[in-house]
Amino acid sequence: MSGLRQLIADAAESLSRAGVSSPQVDAEELAAYLLGIPRMRLRFSEVGADFPERYRDLVARRAERIPLQHLTGSTAFGPIEVSVGPGVFIPRPETESLYAWATAELTPDVTVVELCAGSAALAIALSHDQPTARVIGIELDEDALTYTRRNIAGTRVEVFQADVTSPELLTDLNGTVDLIVANPPYIPEDAELEPEVAQHDPPLALFAGTDGLAIIAPIVTAAGRLLAPGGVIGVEHDDSNGDGTSELFTASGLFDEIVQRHDLAGRPRFVTARRKTWAS
Repeated sequence: MSGLRQLIADAAESLSRAGVSSPQVDAEELAAYLLGIPRMRLRFSEVGADFPERYRDLVARRAERIPLQHLTGSTAFGPIEVSVGPGVFIPRPETESLYAWATAELTPDVTVVELCAGSAALAIALSHDQPTARVIGIELDEDALTYTRRNIAGTRVEVFQADVTSPELLTDLNGTVDLIVANPPYIPEDAELEPEVAQHDPPLALFAGTDGLAIIAPIVTAAGRLLAPGGVIGVEHDDSNGDGTSELFTASGLFDEIVQRHDLAGRPRFVTARRKTWAS
């Protein structure tokens, strides 16, 4: 193990010099990936003669700021793991706060829609938690849909290619959806981003006009039409746009229980709202 420990230490130092934000974790994850084991098992592992060269090559690519998940081909999200790579947005740990909220809203036989599904991580995780739910994912981009379809294989999740800003979106489900979740494009166009994001995440999944609300606004409109009375929605937003997102729900006049929520790091992360009942 001493040889592997030194290789990982050298890799972590190299990644730190390259500006990678989590050099030790990434160095360990890359070693575990090559060995085909969980990271927690590294201290019990021995490596073959070809490992050092293969490992150094992989670390060098990470030092070029290629996302860790592009190198390993997958990422964990809640209770599941999804395939990711060039062309699809990589699910972030911060979105697990939205997932945790949504899980608490699940009941048997509900209808759930994930808008801007990308890898479909949210949809698949929610279907995993409530197998009797009807879960639908909506994604527009053909490159992203390659991963969406790959990830839903063997699950009960349905996927449709559609534009979430279209007035014709899922009109056959008007007034029947119980839960909507969305991690849409929400970054203002002039934002400065880490190389892993700016150079590797698809721009269509990132940017949403000068204020970051260009996709959230039509999502609020669609939710007012799609949700059943008492149905709920959670929408992730840029950490500067909690107030702006809440105001969109308030201005529609169709929602109550509008709440700004934070991720585990305490940053404003998503807004939830409940569709008013007809009596309201």
